[in-house]
Amino acid sequence: MNNKGVGVIFCLISAILVSAKYISAAMFMSNIATKDASLFKKGLEYVGPFLSIEAILAMIIGILFLGYGLYIDSKK
Repeated sequence: MNNKGVGVIFCLISAILVSAKYISAAMFMSNIATKDASLFKKGLEYVGPFLSIEAILAMIIGILFLGYGLYIDSKK
């Protein structure tokens, strides 16, 4: 697999991690009768920063791999 493919996979992993963060917050808040943005924000705080940090890290790695792959292709 070339560098561009690896970069795309890391970007996909980043998108999955971000969606997992919001889905897990929605699952935590599913039993609450009133739906409010401030309550959902509390649910996001309950999930914690781990998924956000991992998503940002995966996105940076993906962009670096994509950039390097495009750089190598432009030199050919």
